[in-house]
Amino acid sequence: MMKRVALTSIAVALFAGTAWAKLPAPPPMTDEQKAMAEAAKAKTAENAKKAADLLGKYQDRAVDNYRKGQGKAKGAAAMAPAGATK
Repeated sequence: MMKRVALTSIAVALFAGTAWAKLPAPPPMTDEQKAMAEAAKAKTAENAKKAADLLGKYQDRAVDNYRKGQGKAKGAAAMAPAGATK
């Protein structure tokens, strides 16, 4: 039992240094890679803008539907007989 603990602690101590080692810095980007990154960034921004526009459109539709439903509910309550309750 003691040998296993000692061997395990030695193994952990040996491999601990590799776990904390720093990775080398990535190589600098080429002009082609920079252009591709800029194109991807622009496309992402354009897609985000389209998504925001669609979200606003659907939120407006939801508000309109809600308001239409509220008008019908108020009208139905006003038309109900005086003794009827929900």
